[in-house]
Amino acid sequence: MLDTVQDQPQQPHPDPEPAVVSARPELSRKGFITTYPMFRYWNKEAIEEGSQLRPLNVYVHMPYCIQRCAYCWFKTTTLKENRLAEIDRYVASVCREIEMASEHFDLKKRPVESVYFGGGTPSLMTEANIQLLFDTLHANFNFADPQITFEGEPVTLSARKAACLQRNKVNRISLGIQSFKEEIVSQTGRQDTEEDAFRAIELAKSTGADVNIDLISGLAGETMETWAYSVKRAIESGAHNITVYKLELYANTPYYTAEKNQQISLPDDEQELEFMKYALAEFKKHDYKPCNSFTFVKGGAYDQKHTRSKWMGNDNCAVGVSAFGSIGRYNYQNLNDIPSYIDTVESGRLPAFRAYNNTTFDLMLREVVMGI
Repeated sequence: MLDTVQDQPQQPHPDPEPAVVSARPELSRKGFITTYPMFRYWNKEAIEEGSQLRPLNVYVHMPYCIQRCAYCWFKTTTLKENRLAEIDRYVASVCREIEMASEHFDLKKRPVESVYFGGGTPSLMTEANIQLLFDTLHANFNFADPQITFEGEPVTLSARKAACLQRNKVNRISLGIQSFKEEIVSQTGRQDTEEDAFRAIELAKSTGADVNIDLISGLAGETMETWAYSVKRAIESGAHNITVYKLELYANTPYYTAEKNQQISLPDDEQELEFMKYALAEFKKHDYKPCNSFTFVKGGAYDQKHTRSKWMGNDNCAVGVSAFGSIGRYNYQNLNDIPSYIDTVESGRLPAFRAYNNTTFDLMLREVVMGI
């Protein structure tokens, strides 16, 4: 307005008031926005939907392994570094955290959509510890027919443990095969054989659970021939799910040090791209359809609920050392040192050591990013 006035010829004006009046908005009785979306979009059908308790996911972290794989960057520890009594104490602490988290976040009535036992190697636990965890979960959460996934390494899945999983209605067993070529597996520090892998797959299938096989593309020594063999054998196994992870190199892994010192040779990005193109073509040929960006399900019939539910923004109550969880706006990570985790839980405190509280803007961005 001032710029416009200054551009006009400077003439005396007896009354500057009309110029000010013309800048005022017209009076209106339309009111102002009090809610969004507008009331015309509201309906009776939404009452029942809105009054339902939001679904919940539960993640249980078991950090113990027979050995540390050369590519692994997760929070794990080996049996050589721990006694069975220490593992028992850790499991007892996880059970105590389950009790505290359920009460603190008021989760007991919310329907659990998925439970995921990850690690580490959950199948390394004794049957008594597996049963203790399930008993504690049932006592503190509402199991509304959830998908229950239990991770395992082939050599640690015994017939007795498989029976224990079946009794507790585990309906998805995920086996970390990584490669069916023994010369590739041995370079990761593991001693699994192809025979071990197929024995475990058949044992898992015998429980009636959906069976997932993990493969990793880009391991040391991998060629198109070895990769094609692993993809072929994974399909021939009849597994319900095949998950393919691209090797990620982190500084806290033996692979990283070995590659830096030129002790191993890893496939480059172009080779890995060819590996993935080959796998995608074979999965499509044999009717394995993607249910997310890395898991392919036979005939499109076997969902991976835990990952999908989290990506849709549903809450995830994560327990155990170093576990990442999210409840409403609250994101957290537990202590990543096992003794500190146990001491904290035994003192009656939740073991989170860092957290982030999302703003409304954060939640909007999360919806977009996780949706992608």
